[in-house]
Amino acid sequence: MPLIAATAGLLFTVSATTSQGTTLREDNSVRLDQLVGKKEVEVSAAVQDVNRLRADIDALTGTQAGGDGPLMAERTRGEGYLADAGLTAVHGPGLTVRMDDAPSGGNGLSTGATQDDLVVHQQDVQAVVNALWAGGAEAMTIMGVRVVTTTAVLCVGNTLLLDGRRYSPEFVISAIGDPARMQASLDRAAGVQAFRDAVRAYGLGYSVTRETDIVAPAYQGSVLLRHASVPR
Repeated sequence: MPLIAATAGLLFTVSATTSQGTTLREDNSVRLDQLVGKKEVEVSAAVQDVNRLRADIDALTGTQAGGDGPLMAERTRGEGYLADAGLTAVHGPGLTVRMDDAPSGGNGLSTGATQDDLVVHQQDVQAVVNALWAGGAEAMTIMGVRVVTTTAVLCVGNTLLLDGRRYSPEFVISAIGDPARMQASLDRAAGVQAFRDAVRAYGLGYSVTRETDIVAPAYQGSVLLRHASVPR
């Protein structure tokens, strides 16, 4: 009994020292979706600041360039790269791909599928994007957001995260280019074929539509590149 009492006393002392007056079992973890929601608000405010500062810079640069020949020459040279960087709006014929989760109440679960089998995943969207680029896409949007070199396809749960904003299914990907060539690329892409197999098995949504005039707006986000490496 004295040994048990001494051990209990030691445990109480260690717990009190560790907790420092707080509850040891208190759950201070923040759910990922709550964290993303908080960051969405911060990104929205930051975008407004960026747009305002960008407008100020353009106005000041335009004023200064009027009497500065070298600055005007550099500005003209820089404008020649805007289209390739996705910073100007373009339009033309192409394809629109729509991807959607299986409808609630469908028979997917009754066929032995798990809930994970009934939603569109990050790799599914990435497979379509990669296939469209491989098929010669000249410009692309996901959910109306212009895709540029630094765009990353990320999923949080069953939502898509682009430039700090979340988008729910259905996911819409539009690409400007030769429709026949891009369709052929989609048909032979292994990742796209795997998703189409899931469409047939579990009732997910997938459709490809030829468009006569897709509008891809200019990219409005940050173009800051933190690091890069040359591939071998």
